[in-house]
Amino acid sequence: MSWEWYDWYPLFAVDGKVRFGFNMSIFFKKREEIFHKLIQDQASITYEGLKLLVKYLDTQAPEIAEQLSLKEKEADEVRRILIDELNRRFVTPFDREDIFSLSRSIDDVVDYADSTVSEMVVLKVKSSTYMQRIATLLKDAAYEIYQAVLRLQKHPAVAIDHAQRAKALENRVEAVYREAVADLFSGPEDIHHVVEMLKMREVYRHLSNAADRGDEAANIISDIVVKKT
Repeated sequence: MSWEWYDWYPLFAVDGKVRFGFNMSIFFKKREEIFHKLIQDQASITYEGLKLLVKYLDTQAPEIAEQLSLKEKEADEVRRILIDELNRRFVTPFDREDIFSLSRSIDDVVDYADSTVSEMVVLKVKSSTYMQRIATLLKDAAYEIYQAVLRLQKHPAVAIDHAQRAKALENRVEAVYREAVADLFSGPEDIHHVVEMLKMREVYRHLSNAADRGDEAANIISDIVVKKT
């Protein structure tokens, strides 16, 4: 661990004269805040990505798909930086495993949002009301996860409240997902419908996976708060 010149802070001696020394508490606090900032950045990008998913399902515009793909790459870059910081830092604000897992879960949400759109483009799947309903719920859940990580450092009880709201929204996603799959199987029994059904179910699966990862992120946030209290 190297200490730079900016890691030295003014310390006041008894005689009132300013002395410069290495303030360990400020040094470690600075290092801890790096991880909070990176997790917050990830959650923010994921929320922006889910808003783009909702917009794409409304319009299926290629430029929206491209914007979402760029958001996914941006999220991956933040995660790479976070992992690098984890490998280089001794002090973390909470368990290293929890930081890694929370980062991965949040990143997976925007990954699945992007893969949903990619599958729709490749398979030439048209948006459905069910997809739009699920995407809206995922966007709302991503907002709650973002709020939870913002409050995690100073207001952990509020963070848990947001995490619980996210979990409730993810549960609603699963209910709509089952409704959508049931609707697929209620169609005509011809080869054309079977092919379309398989395509649609693949897209629904990606959306359901996004919900699962969001639920996992909410659980990790709750675990972090419990461990800190």
